[in-house]
Amino acid sequence: MADKEVILTYDGLKKLEEELEQLRGPKRMAVKEKIKAALAHGDISENSEYDEAKNEQAYIEGKIAQIEAMLKNARVIDEEDVSTEKVSIGSKVRLRDLDTNEESEFTIVGSTEANPLESKISNESPIGSALMDRKKGETVEVTVPDGILRFKILKIGK
Repeated sequence: MADKEVILTYDGLKKLEEELEQLRGPKRMAVKEKIKAALAHGDISENSEYDEAKNEQAYIEGKIAQIEAMLKNARVIDEEDVSTEKVSIGSKVRLRDLDTNEESEFTIVGSTEANPLESKISNESPIGSALMDRKKGETVEVTVPDGILRFKILKIGK
């Protein structure tokens, strides 16, 4: 089975590369030192510091493998290729909630970069997938657990 394509913006790619560098360098070295210190205490069979350090090491190595796989399968979205005619990954979309009349703006990103606190929503989320390929002026209905949300697309930008 092929690995899933990971869609990233240049910022998302840079963040993953920086995280990988931190994990491979300083974090890996810090865990190595913790293991070394725990081993200096002697018997490891009942050494909780050693167990904790080994668990941390396993987590870091797993995270490194995960990020490497993501980068191997990454497709970077070039901002120049982002359309302002219809919503796509990389689009900044200004919406009006037709029930509350409130406006909001989201950037559509791949699932790896999604962060609602930064107004970055995944193209795979209910709202993100409903917006994909839609045009300015269209009304979009999104079914969510609380019911149906209705939005009007006011602007599509980069």
